[in-house]
Amino acid sequence: MTYLLTTLQLLVAGGLINVWVLRFNKGTNYRGKSAKNMREEFAAYGLPGWFMWLVGALKLTSAAALIFGIWQPEVIFPSAVGLVVLMAGAITMHLRAGDPFVKFVPALIMLLLSVIIAILSLP
Repeated sequence: MTYLLTTLQLLVAGGLINVWVLRFNKGTNYRGKSAKNMREEFAAYGLPGWFMWLVGALKLTSAAALIFGIWQPEVIFPSAVGLVVLMAGAITMHLRAGDPFVKFVPALIMLLLSVIIAILSLP
């Protein structure tokens, strides 16, 4: 069970780092509306620039906590629950924007993986 939990932690953390650091200024097939980068995506949703930075900080902090949780398991559950909330918000924004299902598949997968991590990390 520990191996599965650690693998999921690293997978989710890596995914968040990929989106918020490596691909921040790049287009993907999953960006909302026709956005070409993270700034355009948040603008397309009608969200202010400061909110993008807040969400990014929360997601990257959660990613770091999931990695840190390999050595300090008590941080895993709150990090995973926080990600569940953030991913639910991402899916909500895709739905409100009228994006096709394929655009929010990554957020849905991250949501489901975060739920599994939260369940597996319960004492």
